[in-house]
Amino acid sequence: MHRYREIARDLSIQIIDGAFDEGGMLPPEEQLSRTYGVSRGTVRNALVLLARQGAIAPRRGSGWLVRTTVQSQRLSEMRSFAQWARSRGMEPGGRVVSQRRRAPTALELRQLRGGSRAGDVLEVVRLRLLNRRVVMLERTAYPAWIAPMIEALSPEESSVVGALEEHHGVRMVHGEHSIDAIAASSEDARLLEVRRSSPLLRVNRVSYAADGRAIEAGDDRYLADTMSFQVQASLQGTSLTRQAN
Repeated sequence: MHRYREIARDLSIQIIDGAFDEGGMLPPEEQLSRTYGVSRGTVRNALVLLARQGAIAPRRGSGWLVRTTVQSQRLSEMRSFAQWARSRGMEPGGRVVSQRRRAPTALELRQLRGGSRAGDVLEVVRLRLLNRRVVMLERTAYPAWIAPMIEALSPEESSVVGALEEHHGVRMVHGEHSIDAIAASSEDARLLEVRRSSPLLRVNRVSYAADGRAIEAGDDRYLADTMSFQVQASLQGTSLTRQAN
């Protein structure tokens, strides 16, 4: 990883941890240059990257303003990644890395409730972005009945769920999620531009249509410094909240 990316990642983590107040200023570039032992040009590249990601903003004559805020969504609400992002005033993005038909794994057969025959799964690997910042690697398996609809979408489509409902009347009405922490594989590291074994937050999900058929089985891997999930418990029940850092 380039040194300026490492500096940007470190500053991003510090912002999330509260080392710099939201609405406050980052240390001057000269001070950051001394702190990291690099040239001001390298520091400037790191700051420009953070600005593109929406974490900071330049202020003429005064430095860099911290902009990052925490956003949240209850996963009990059936919203896609893109729908959630737009509801919080953020710009969702997606970029297809690969797409192919293949035989389903044993896990996918269970998740899709036997809805896919051998060779009938469409696997799509995407990078997902918030405000043009890569935050997640998404691997999704689609069963045979919906695969042609997915293949017809643009590789730049930011909301697959929204497109399915708008163009085909397929609406996601139920979902199941499981969450754990994992270490980045070699492929994860290459696509997310992090070191191998870097911590990732994994969300395994299955979504269903109104008629009970599975729409997708997904494996989402979030960068550790970009997303968190919060559980809120009460006597009436428990809800899970997604937060963008």
